[in-house]
Amino acid sequence: MRTREIRARYDRDSITVYQAYAPEIGVPAAKAGTFVPPFSRNRMTWIKPSFLWLMARSDWGRRPGQETILAVRISRTGWEEALGLAVPTDPDRRVFRSSEEWRRRFAEAVVHVQWDPERSLDGRKLETRSIQIGLSRHIVDRYVDDWVLGIDDLTPLVRRINGLRKAGRLPQARALLPTERLYPLTPALADRLAASQQPTSPPRA
Repeated sequence: MRTREIRARYDRDSITVYQAYAPEIGVPAAKAGTFVPPFSRNRMTWIKPSFLWLMARSDWGRRPGQETILAVRISRTGWEEALGLAVPTDPDRRVFRSSEEWRRRFAEAVVHVQWDPERSLDGRKLETRSIQIGLSRHIVDRYVDDWVLGIDDLTPLVRRINGLRKAGRLPQARALLPTERLYPLTPALADRLAASQQPTSPPRA
């Protein structure tokens, strides 16, 4: 099985996830430090701790409707609450005893989890799988009102890195990437997410 890891930028209290929006949504969010209208709370929103995965998904902020790249700092308490509610988007037999059990739990889930190929700086798919979390409209209020600690607009940085990348200056581009490291999971969370074995989450000070 391909390695499934959560790699992220995090500290004791927070973790950074990335999202891409049209400027009319992303720019006001960055200015307010949280999501404000016209951001919709009535649809699923996907958050991703892998910067390079989002770069591949948004084509470095050049895909229509994804031109503004946001770094959203959320509480680790909220992140782990989401992980604890997450149900995989496929009927993984390490998590579910049957397809019927998966269908039932997936239909009731307020959080979805999906594993996608991690990406390299040049956009190649890697063997390691990276996590993305889908927050349904039933829990988006918690995300916006309780978990979000701050939002930064990374669009200028993304353009700079992409310019260096396209010019073949990969060491300079790589030096500007956000630092990500393996995120610790409890055995219970790793089992729930069908993640590869990872270090246990340390107690909070």
